[in-house]
Amino acid sequence: MRVGTGYDSHRFAAGRRLVLGGVIIAHEFGLAGHSDAGVVAHAVTDAILGAAGAGDIGRHFPPADARWRDADSLSLLRTAAAIIAEDNYQVVNVDVTVVCESPRLATHIEAMRQALAGALGIAPRLVSVKGKSNEGMGWIGRGEGIAALAVALVHAIGE
Repeated sequence: MRVGTGYDSHRFAAGRRLVLGGVIIAHEFGLAGHSDAGVVAHAVTDAILGAAGAGDIGRHFPPADARWRDADSLSLLRTAAAIIAEDNYQVVNVDVTVVCESPRLATHIEAMRQALAGALGIAPRLVSVKGKSNEGMGWIGRGEGIAALAVALVHAIGE
């Protein structure tokens, strides 16, 4: 068994859609980034890659590479799951905390769990997503963007 952590954050940006955990959420702003800036899937991607000792999201999907412009973050996560599978690792479970002042996430949590689980090839009961406020503190508290933290447990297949 191996554990990995992931973190991602992006500023809000006008004219972009907000994608969290593979779910499009109605909000006045999206997130700025080279891909769709899906902080939840990006954090999970880093967590599973890290757990398997396979580097990070920037190594596999560099922002300087035009192929990843506006890329779907769930597609990147699916690819990361395939990368670790090539090294005989499988995701056991994932836990994600999303930190933002808005939007409120409670009504979107189940859809995010389903989408993330589908991309990882695991049951939704093995994916946890929690929304937390930053209680008005710092850049997140001022409503400037969103951050996500993830932890993933993987195991070597056949061990």
